[in-house]
Amino acid sequence: MAENIIMPKLGMAMVEGTVIAWKKREGEAVKKGEGIVDISSEKIEMEVEAAADGVLLKIEVPAGGVVPYGTVLGVIGQPGELAATPAVVAEANAKAESAATLATADGQSAATGTSAGASIAATAVLERPRDGVKISPVARKIAEEAGLDFTTIAGTGPQGRITKEDVERAIKAAQETAAPPMAAQAAPVAIAVETSEQAAGRAAESQPERIPVAGMRKVIAERMYQSLQQSAQLTITMQADITELLQLKEKLSPEIESRYQLKPSVTDWIARAAVLALAKHKQMNSALLDDRIELYDDIHLGVAVALDKGLVVPVVRHAGQMTLVELSRQLKSVSARAKQNQLAPEEMKGSTFTITNLGSYGVDTFTPVLNPPETGILGIGAAKDTPVFVGDELQRRSLLPLSLTFDHRVLDGAPAAAFLATVRSYLEAPHSLLI
Repeated sequence: MAENIIMPKLGMAMVEGTVIAWKKREGEAVKKGEGIVDISSEKIEMEVEAAADGVLLKIEVPAGGVVPYGTVLGVIGQPGELAATPAVVAEANAKAESAATLATADGQSAATGTSAGASIAATAVLERPRDGVKISPVARKIAEEAGLDFTTIAGTGPQGRITKEDVERAIKAAQETAAPPMAAQAAPVAIAVETSEQAAGRAAESQPERIPVAGMRKVIAERMYQSLQQSAQLTITMQADITELLQLKEKLSPEIESRYQLKPSVTDWIARAAVLALAKHKQMNSALLDDRIELYDDIHLGVAVALDKGLVVPVVRHAGQMTLVELSRQLKSVSARAKQNQLAPEEMKGSTFTITNLGSYGVDTFTPVLNPPETGILGIGAAKDTPVFVGDELQRRSLLPLSLTFDHRVLDGAPAAAFLATVRSYLEAPHSLLI
């Protein structure tokens, strides 16, 4: 019996999902448990596995398609069998209706003449309303960028839906039609072939690679734009001397690893300093919602994790109640699961403050963008050995650049600077992070 491939619901807040890519073509064999299509919703991407052995009989939603959860994406079954999905039934009805229409048109052509029939057909195409045309978002975007009227394209997708391939074929046909015929008439065949190849090469070079803004990238784009448009962001910077911290970390690492099977990173120590500073500066652990500022007692720490296709911000809840070792363990856990795409949607919501580290890329100071609706985000740069005067003595010290972006609607520069100075004081007195 044929099995439908359904768009799953990834979390309670999910409304629709995007088909990223099909791993099989129609007619190819699939095995139960084999990954068959990649889908995404907001910042979650996952691979949908085949529920049974068989053949991919039909792809209902092509790559780039955005559909509500519960929608049939495709059908798996045995050759010759096809599940009665709404799309399949609709397609069968459409074919029957099309056949009836053609038969009627043929009768009219016999009575009134071929030219009249052709005129009617042409009018039908030209008068087809744009809003009534079924076209995938990716196909529509490509057509509009190419200046192509997609209402004149015959769709080959389900229910006559215009696909990306349909648009690409139409663009190629238009380019070939637009090629000047004079060279072919005035030159030998060999020259005409060469000119055609050169023209095709130029056309290929002039076409940039087009990547649809969908899935995770679309969510990041929308939220970062929203963040900058709906808050008054200001970034201040400061350097912390972490020479003693690095020495203490090196000294304690063997014992911590032996006792807890864990090695806290520099980021973990900085996260602990940020959490302790937030407890002293509640205005930074807040959010501006509508016409009020909400100050939070609980500290839910977000940590930006870079992925191949974007970034996510998993949340360590109640970070203020954790020791350095406990916080380190949780940060490593959520970061690892984020990179393996194993986070639940609920683990990426509810943060009250975020940290982001670009130090491993050699970045010094930068301008982190707020993670709405939070008031602050702390950027961590690369620590560098620097000659510093300690009293009258010139010493080699490790200086860590810190970049704090905050919402100026919620607090002013002085309290923000005070918060950052508290973070620095904890980092420069690292034993305080162990209490």
